[in-house]
Amino acid sequence: MKLKIVLEPSEEDGYTVYVPSLPGCISEGDTREEALTNIKEAIELYLEPVEDDLNYTPDVEILEIAI
Repeated sequence: MKLKIVLEPSEEDGYTVYVPSLPGCISEGDTREEALTNIKEAIELYLEPVEDDLNYTPDVEILEIAI
């Protein structure tokens, strides 16, 4: 999966990074590399399903797909 991110210098030094297509998915880091590592983790957490939000009826089929 490829996502566009926005990486910008922060006012307090370091970098702020966010994903426009994932509202609220934002992170930061002291260095460019740290900010990029942190946003990757934030994206993974953002896309991870929350078990409490998953309500299934007995006739559903649960599958995983790679994007």
